[in-house]
Amino acid sequence: MQFNFDENIDRTNSDCVKLERLKPYFGREDLIPLWVADMDFKSPPAVIEALKQRVEHGLFGYTIAPDAWYQSIINWLHKRYKWEVNKREINFVPGVVKGFAFAIDVFTEKGDKIIIQPPVYHPFRLVTESLGREVVNNPLLLEEGQYRMDFAGLRDLIAKNNCKMLILCNPHNPGGRVWTAEELRELAEICHENEIMVVSDEIHSDLALPGYSHTPFATVSPEAEKISLTLMAPSKTFNIAGIVSSFAVIPNKVIREKYLAYLEPRELTQGTLFAYTATTAAYDKCDEWLSEMIEYVQGNIDYVNNYLKENLPQIKAMLPEASFLIWLDCRELNLSHAELVKFFVEKANLALNDGTMFGHGGEGFMRLNVGTSRKVLEQALNNIKKVIQK
Repeated sequence: MQFNFDENIDRTNSDCVKLERLKPYFGREDLIPLWVADMDFKSPPAVIEALKQRVEHGLFGYTIAPDAWYQSIINWLHKRYKWEVNKREINFVPGVVKGFAFAIDVFTEKGDKIIIQPPVYHPFRLVTESLGREVVNNPLLLEEGQYRMDFAGLRDLIAKNNCKMLILCNPHNPGGRVWTAEELRELAEICHENEIMVVSDEIHSDLALPGYSHTPFATVSPEAEKISLTLMAPSKTFNIAGIVSSFAVIPNKVIREKYLAYLEPRELTQGTLFAYTATTAAYDKCDEWLSEMIEYVQGNIDYVNNYLKENLPQIKAMLPEASFLIWLDCRELNLSHAELVKFFVEKANLALNDGTMFGHGGEGFMRLNVGTSRKVLEQALNNIKKVIQK
């Protein structure tokens, strides 16, 4: 490989969340941190160089979104997904979670019902509840080791509830499913028929693994385009979450203008100088880095899966179709969920994400971040093996 993903980079004293919050979250600081969903790989050299050049300019005054930023996104979406968008359909948002929080504020009222499909990224539930809306769960179905959407359950749920919005995780987190165009089309049909807006979190879209292709929700049908607000970012893909570089793509003019009428007076569409710089460099110059990174992550996934089969058959990996996160099925350890969390923290010295934080269906599961060096993964798995052998 041209790029070195085996390098172990010391992240102490860098205000790194996965290290600084070990003590508050887990009560200990001596854990291998495989929880927060960023990678331990350096960002692409082209991104680092672009930021260096901008810093060396020495002036960091008020900044507008340059045409190069818009064009980099337009080119990226066309190249990766054959999605034709134009400049007016794109706007900066200061984070994907903030982006769907704004959408909840704009398009629903307090007390309105919003559908999520657990187990799913926990802010879907937490943000919705914090904003005074009611979460309506349409749990995913677990069949033959993978999740699928429960469309019959969704239709029944909608018939009994006056729902205003569905928040979609595409690709899915924590299960790693890359939803097919057929699945998304059926979801769009149901939501369009019932006048339910779909806010699609597609932050993991660029991380589809070999053999899989991401499909943006808005592209699957005219109905999907009409009811959608899509949130994307280069942050997971190129490991630049700290730069805050998200954006929304909204083809429907009515939805777009209403969303912008909320964001623009609050200056929430104004990105930072470094967000524009990093995004443009990432999308224009980092295809090769991304290909090699995905190859390395796939190798890590294969390594974990093979290790578990050979040494820890009680734990099964739900093989992701996208991203660097593995959903671990630990139910055959025959532990209560509290015992399971204690097992990983106090005995195996690992910080993983507790499955219950993702809602219904998360009991007995843990989420493992494999966006790190193979050496770190080997140590983590050996820790589990030693505990079970004892």
